[in-house]
Parts: sequence; structure tokens; C-alpha cells
Amino acid sequence: MGFMLVALPPLGVLWRGGALTRYFEFPPRSRFIDHAAFSWTAFAFISGLVLVSTAPLWISLLRPPTTPVRPATRQAFPWWGWAGAVLGGIAWILAWSRLPWFGVLQPHTFPMLWGPFILVVNGLTRRRTGRCLMTARPVAFGALFPVSAVFWWFFEYLNRFVQNWHYAGADYPPLTYFILATLSFATVLPAVLSVREWLLSFPRVANTLQGRRLPLAVLARPAVGMALTSAGFGLVLAGGAPDFGFPFLWLSPLVIVLAFQVLDGRCPLLEDACRGIWDRVAAAALAGLFCGLFWEMWNYYSLARWSYTVPWVDRLHLFEMPLLGYAGYLPFGLVCAIIGDAILSPGPPKKTGVR
Repeated sequence: MGFMLVALPPLGVLWRGGALTRYFEFPPRSRFIDHAAFSWTAFAFISGLVLVSTAPLWISLLRPPTTPVRPATRQAFPWWGWAGAVLGGIAWILAWSRLPWFGVLQPHTFPMLWGPFILVVNGLTRRRTGRCLMTARPVAFGALFPVSAVFWWFFEYLNRFVQNWHYAGADYPPLTYFILATLSFATVLPAVLSVREWLLSFPRVANTLQGRRLPLAVLARPAVGMALTSAGFGLVLAGGAPDFGFPFLWLSPLVIVLAFQVLDGRCPLLEDACRGIWDRVAAAALAGLFCGLFWEMWNYYSLARWSYTVPWVDRLHLFEMPLLGYAGYLPFGLVCAIIGDAILSPGPPKKTGVR
């Protein structure tokens, strides 16, 4: 699995006769891919694909829950949640202002925003349910931070081959860049997993798509093989033809990880979907989108920030992100859930019925 995820994009570069050296520049400052211009045809086509593939989720969320859910056990909002709210508010003001005395720290507000965000979301979950990841599983929750750093560095690696986003205001020597970026990347998984747990406390999310069974055929070896082949080709395409392969930056890692889980005999996400249980699937996708909105919003007026160059659909921006770009946060949330659950709920392999 690791070989596919890392080796296939460079293979695409070599396939089209490109040189690999500049793709491994660190820090990644060079922008050498010329992206396709905006196209209403491509925008309409991709919009249609996104709407058709996500329509069942949105329709299900708009309907009242079909089965009752036990009322949440409400508690007082914890003191550390209030502390997170205060610190987050201060960090938000500092991130979007340009106060002279804060100049040295001005480019480093990302962890200052997301640390309090994680505290607040866990506090909201504990208020609604009486428990939260941060206090119920402190050791496993703490392990999410270093895993998250490695996890997002992988997506930074993939982005070198499509160059859909780039950073400004972060011009540091390599070691400094690595340390500062790692601190920021460490907050990704804790944030998404915390939001997923909070969303699951709402009956409308907990009942999403209930009873709609994913066909068991997706667990058959031929289906897994076809999925792996398609995802692998997508990563090659990302390196060889980034204007056409860029969506696979988000789709291929999800498909590859799911496929290898099925082959290994343990794939909780697909097993639940085959039984018609979609709550954790829907909550993970929505958590990715929810965090994505905050990432993009807080990024918009920050000093150290990222911008996008997305082929075909770079129009109708919400903050820096093109509107259609938010669709990528849905599969990204699922990948976060799979990796996060491997840390939070490790267990022995269980047969999935793959054949």
C-alpha cells in the first residue's frame, strides 16, 4: 500500500518524460505546472458528478430521523472548553490583525487557532453526551497528533505533483519550515475526529442513510482489484497529467486504504455500509467538510497562508478555495476517520467475507 501511494505519482512524471528533481524541492517554493484555464463545460460536468454522488447524503440529512435516538446526556460545558473558546477568540483576532508587537508570531497562528478549536469541540461533545475523545481516550487521542503530522505531510507530497495549493508568508530554511509545518499538520486528525464524534451526537446525523445497504459485491476480490487498479492509475495520472489527475489526490488514497483493509480482513467502514449503517461514514465526511470550512475561513486573512491554482474549476471562490474544491473534503474526512480509527480502536483482524 505504501509503495503505491508514494511511487505511482513519480512514475506518472517519468511516463510523460518529466524530470523528478524539482518535485522534491524542499521547502516547495517553485511553481512550474501551468494549469488549464477555467471551463464552464468542465465546471458543469464535475458539478454534476459531485451532486449525483452526494445527493443521497444531503437528502437523508434533510429528512427527519426515521428511528428515535436516546436523548443526549447533557452536562455543563467544561472549564477547559471555556478556556479553549477564550484562547481561540484571542488567536482569531491576532491571526486577522497586524499588530506591531505581535509581528514575530504573526505567521504562526495556525496551531493557536486549531488547538483551542479542538478543546471547544471536545467540550461541546462532552456537554451533549457526557464524554469526549480527549478525556475518555487521552493516550490514544494524544497519539493522533504525531500520526496527523505524518498523515498531512503525505498529502503535501502528493500536492507536489499537481500543485493545487501553495504557501505564502512561510519563507524559512528547510529545518525551520519542517518543524513549524509539522506543528500545524499535527492538528488535522484530532480536529476531524473530534468533530466527527460531536456530529454523531445529533440524531439527524446518526440516522443518515440508515438502512441503505451497500452491495456486498464491493467486498469481492474482483471488485477490490478493479478499485485498486483505478486508484493506482489515478495517482499515475496525477503525476503524468495533473490537469486531469488532480481529483485523485483525494480519491485514490481513500480507495487504496479501503481496498487493502478489505484484503487484510478488516474494513469497518465498508462492513457497516454493507449492513446499512452509515452514521460514522456520513459523520466522517461531514467532519472533513466542517473542518474544511474553518481551515479556509481562518486562512483567508492570515499572514502565512495558502492559495489555490485548480485547473478547469477555479471560479466562484468561498474564501481562497474554489467552490467545487470543497467536495474534496468529503473523501478526505473518510480517510481521516480510517487512519484515526486505526489509532483509537486497534483490534485483531476480522473476516469481511472477501472472496
